[in-house]
Amino acid sequence: MNQVVLAIDIGSTKVCALIAEREGDKLQIIGHGIAKSQGIKKGVITNIELASKSIKKAVSDAKRISASNINTAIISISNAYAKSLNSNGIVNIPHKDISIKEIERVIHTAQYNANIPTEYDVIHILPYNFKVDDQDFIENPFGMNGSRMEVNVNIIMTQKSSLSNLKKAVRSAGIEIEGIVLNGYASAIATMSEDEKELGVAVIDLGGQTSNMIIHTGNSIRYNDFLSVGSNHITNDLSMALHTPLQIAENVKKSYGDLLGNSNEIIELPVIGDEENCNAVSLEIVHSVILARVEETLMILAKSLNKSLLKEQIGAGIILTGGMTKLKGIREMAQAIFGGMSVRIAQPEERYISGLFDDLKDPAYSTVIGLLLYIAGKHTEYEINFNNEMLYSKNKQSDEYETGNSDDTADEAAGGTKPNLVDIKLDKIIKDKKEAKEAKNAPASRGEESFPFGELPEVPSDNNNPIKKIANWAKQLF
Repeated sequence: MNQVVLAIDIGSTKVCALIAEREGDKLQIIGHGIAKSQGIKKGVITNIELASKSIKKAVSDAKRISASNINTAIISISNAYAKSLNSNGIVNIPHKDISIKEIERVIHTAQYNANIPTEYDVIHILPYNFKVDDQDFIENPFGMNGSRMEVNVNIIMTQKSSLSNLKKAVRSAGIEIEGIVLNGYASAIATMSEDEKELGVAVIDLGGQTSNMIIHTGNSIRYNDFLSVGSNHITNDLSMALHTPLQIAENVKKSYGDLLGNSNEIIELPVIGDEENCNAVSLEIVHSVILARVEETLMILAKSLNKSLLKEQIGAGIILTGGMTKLKGIREMAQAIFGGMSVRIAQPEERYISGLFDDLKDPAYSTVIGLLLYIAGKHTEYEINFNNEMLYSKNKQSDEYETGNSDDTADEAAGGTKPNLVDIKLDKIIKDKKEAKEAKNAPASRGEESFPFGELPEVPSDNNNPIKKIANWAKQLF
């Protein structure tokens, strides 16, 4: 039976809710709702009641389209709330073989060793490097043999007070929170390719009122940063510079937002407070205002990238996503500002999602698509989530080892879920020991003595005797 899931991206300019049917790692979108954000500024909840109304409207629209009544959701949380720190943990491996249980134990040890402030809650613990005995840079320690394992993790935290306000706004909309994901992390899931993960990449989400950057190297996110500047600031700049209403300034930005062009054409724009009269404005001024704001934003993000000390590990360059990427020429400007690094503009990956209509195939919806992919298991290979639960790529682990269980294969063919490999191995060990013990201690049935196949008793020489046939077959077999 397919599982129905709900994802809500709570942004500064819009709230987007998507409902999808999940079957394994495949998703089919069956409902969507988009509402203008109220009570949210620069990623921070400023009015719980208004924010709740925006969330409720978006979810209600999605429910109506999908004809479902789901009331639990995974939600995004702004980087404005977030802070991160690195930690490490070491554990001994008593049985030498590294299982999921041992991996979870070493990650929790790193969490225990971290100096987490009391006013913060952990939302992600992301391991980026494992070490087994003296071997460093282990991609996946599962199933390896060793006596000691070490891990380096990136712990992403959020302020308790801000998180509490976000929870109140969501619950006031009649939604229970199933999971919380950093919005930059979700955007990265939706836009990164496997090659980019392998080579290292920086994902920059340029939103309406905020911009955020995450750096993915090794096996996970290593760095995240936040900037309270977005495309709405360009609109505000145009409104003030051209003395025109905000909505007119927004239309000018969308129509003439070309960072490469330089036209002297004159356009007529209404004046703030006196819309009957118009001012003649040169597009050169429009171009200069937009260019100045975008250049400033990208330069601040470039400084943040240098500050991370991870620039040399970013082999795949930069991914730009978010609504501001619709400005013409932004990729070329980013390449110049980031020192010639490779830059591409990304929209959400469609590989695992069907039912995406054209509006959702837009960089502005990367975060909400990433939330759905997170539910479908496209998170980091190992992770401790907001609910302090261990997440790992079960299918990948199962593919690496043959379980030899035909019943499991049959279950999968019938659309069932493949059992956890650790449980399979444990059950097999218990079963083998139990059967061996029973075989050793069991009395002979019906008063007869037990005997090995090599010492089978003599049976009548009748060739048609079925007992002799079985005995001869058993001798040949063993």
